[in-house]
Amino acid sequence: MAYENIIFQIDGEVAVIKFNRPKALNAINTDVVKELQGVLDEVEANPAIRVVVLTGEGDKAFVAGADIAQMVKLDPLQLRDFSLALHEVGFRMEALPVPFIACVNGFALGGGTEIAMACDFIYASENAKFGQPEINLGIIPGFGGTQRLPRLVGKGMAKELCMTGVIISAQEAKEIGLVNRVFPADKLWEETMKTARLIASKGRFSVMAVKRCIDRGFNMDLRSACAMESDQFGLCMASPDGREGMTAFLEKRKPEFKGELS
Repeated sequence: MAYENIIFQIDGEVAVIKFNRPKALNAINTDVVKELQGVLDEVEANPAIRVVVLTGEGDKAFVAGADIAQMVKLDPLQLRDFSLALHEVGFRMEALPVPFIACVNGFALGGGTEIAMACDFIYASENAKFGQPEINLGIIPGFGGTQRLPRLVGKGMAKELCMTGVIISAQEAKEIGLVNRVFPADKLWEETMKTARLIASKGRFSVMAVKRCIDRGFNMDLRSACAMESDQFGLCMASPDGREGMTAFLEKRKPEFKGELS
């Protein structure tokens, strides 16, 4: 499938989704959402993909938010549908078994922060900026900001960010738990891909199980969540990569994970 607003590439076992509207600071519009849905179809259909990295074209923005020029032309029902469609993209990223890493190389405001939060974790450059500035336009976050943000940074901090609309630095985002790691701008891509390839080198089933256990267990009671972990632990031990990992350890050699699920 050809894309106009997204660059989709596969580098070995790592897929790269790059928002490609640099003149608009990679702002999200309805066309971008449709293309994201198409890209996720490709990711789901390709078992060779082990990790997905999201980033923005250029060095100014990951995603600077929603495309306001388009939004003002939409009626309330169209805006609701726009919001729901991007929510579904986020839910699908979370549901897919492969890890998603946000590589934030500039502004990640509004929808940009929200898309990054739908990833499994965020790496950022020192010049990255985060925020939910929708309140300054007389609206609220519409792509998960009022829901994913408190789950990551706590209710109080999320309310402060959403009610004030302040923009924070990458270092501040790291301090509140929104961002995992911060790198110099010229090292961000290298470090992100290093982590992506490291994860891709692990047992495929075990990486899937980690994502499944943490995401599904987060809102479960502890006993039920631990029971789920026990189930996944047992299934990992029965997988080809699990057997290979254990055998390699006993034979004192490096495991050769093939990513087979059965």
